[in-house]
This record gives sequence, structure tokens and C-alpha cells, in this order.
Amino acid sequence: MTAVISKKALGIAPMSNNKMILSFISEKTQALILPLLGIFCFMLLWSFTASNIDTSLGKFPGPSAVATQVVNLIDEHNAERDKEDAFYIRQDERNKVRMEKDPNYQPKVRTYTGKETFLDQIFTSLVTVISGFLVAAIIAIPLGIAIGLSKTLNTAINPIIQIFKPVSPLAWLPIVTMVVSALYVSPDPMFAKSFITSLITVTLCSLWPMVINTSFGVASMNQDWVNVSKVLSLPKHVHIQKIVLPASIPAIFTGMRMSLGIAWMVLIAAEMLAQNPGLGKFVWDEFQNGSSQSLSRIMTAVLTIGLIGYLLDRTMLQLQRMLSWDKSSAQL
Repeated sequence: MTAVISKKALGIAPMSNNKMILSFISEKTQALILPLLGIFCFMLLWSFTASNIDTSLGKFPGPSAVATQVVNLIDEHNAERDKEDAFYIRQDERNKVRMEKDPNYQPKVRTYTGKETFLDQIFTSLVTVISGFLVAAIIAIPLGIAIGLSKTLNTAINPIIQIFKPVSPLAWLPIVTMVVSALYVSPDPMFAKSFITSLITVTLCSLWPMVINTSFGVASMNQDWVNVSKVLSLPKHVHIQKIVLPASIPAIFTGMRMSLGIAWMVLIAAEMLAQNPGLGKFVWDEFQNGSSQSLSRIMTAVLTIGLIGYLLDRTMLQLQRMLSWDKSSAQL
């Protein structure tokens, strides 16, 4: 009897392990193959559709045209950097010669003012959206916590939030532009006015999702945790640090992910409208240019904007997984 039981026990364990291994492999294979299959089908559909669309600037760009422009844009960036290096080398040599002739000569150092490349404008847009998003987070998260903890404050501020929440951030753009032009006056500004204008616009559109989600997360805390805090007579700052923040992190990150996605979309539109440096301006300039390559360059920018938006969202998701106790809230 013992021998039979042992055989069964020995027979069950390998089967169970094999099933687990096969299930793991199947899950990982699907996670890899299904997205690749979806991308492949999209590329086929895109290529077929593009070949049947004629515009005033020629054929609609397909995947091959976009791939060509990616290479061209990188080459343009490298060529511009070579020009910049050559400019500074010439400037240094010229100043060196002048100083050899006249030791009292004050060297003139000028900044290279060549055109911004596609990669430069990607960097500009990223710096702007991250800066505006961080400013919004610094304002919105403490405000959301305060609103969630105080019914009185919630009653007072909620009407203001509900009024301004539906307003398109682009409606703020002319007002922000005029205010910045009037108040940000300096002969030697630390930041360009265009950067400040875009940053404030991004901040305004990022505020509301973070405030609303943070206050909701705080207000819907488990009441048992609040009672434990009361029993222990925790000071207010300790209560917020040990109870409120850990409990509301999933909701806070949900608001942050929403805000970052909205901020990225709004920034591109704001750059197009205000002609501020960045990817939006690149798209508008290419549209105005109207050359035979404009469509493929615009399509390259569109895919780049989408890819960056996806990567920004995945970055926030990874941060949520690292910091949140509720791992199930960071699965999407």
C-alpha cells in the first residue's frame, strides 16, 4: 500500500511541475507573439492603405517611407552636431589668435544658433512635459490629500474643480501666453518664455486628474486603518505618512498616469498652436513646408509621439509597481 501511494505521489509531482512550466511558457509566448502579430497586421493594413491614397504631396507614406525618414532625421541630427562642433572649434581658434596678438583682448563667446533637429525637439518636448507634470504633482497631491481628509475643504473647493475641470487646456494657452509675456520680463531670463508658457499649460491640464484621484483615494481609505491611527493617537503628519499615503498610493498613481497622458497630448497641440519649440512645432513646420517628404516626416513624428506616450505610461506603471502595496492596481 505504501509503495502504491509513493508511486502516485511521485507521479503527481512531476506532472504538476510540467504543467506549471508549460503554462508559464505558454503565457510568456502569448505575451510576446500576440503583440508582434498585432503589429504585423497593422503594418500590412497600413502599407496596403497607404498605397491606395494619393494626396497633393504624393502617395501617403507607408512603413518603408517612414523608415527612410527615420534614417534621414538621424543623419540630419548628426550633421547639425558636426556643424556645431566646427563652429565652436573655429570660435576657439579665432579667440586664441586674437589673444596672441592682444593679451588684453576679451574673448567673445557666442552660442551656436543652428536649427533644432528632430531629436533636439523630442528632448525639448520631454523636458517640458516632465517639468510641467512634476510641478502639477507638487501642487495636486498635497491638495488632494487635504481635500480627502477634510469634508469642509472638499465642500469649499469641489465647485471650483468641477468648473475648471472641463475647460480645455488649450483654452488657457492665450491667457497663459499673455500673462507670461507681461510678468516674465528679464534682460537675461533663466528660461525661455516659450518654455514657461508650455510648462504652465501642461501643469494646468495635469492638475485636475491628480487632485480628484488623490482626494478620492484618501476619502475611501479603509476605516479600520483610520481607527487604528486614532487609537494610537498618531500625530497628523505621522498619520498622513504611515496611513494616508500608503493607502492612497494606487489612486494617486492612477491620477498621475492619467495626467501624464493628457499632458503629453496637450503639449503637442500647444506647441503647434503657439509655435513653441518641440515635436508639435516640428509637425506644423513640416505641414507648412509642403515638400514631397513632408508627409513621411509628419508620420514619423506621429509614431514617435505615440511611442513616447506609451513609454511614459509604462514608466509610471513600473514606478507604481515599485511603490504600491496593491500590485493588482498596476497590472494594466
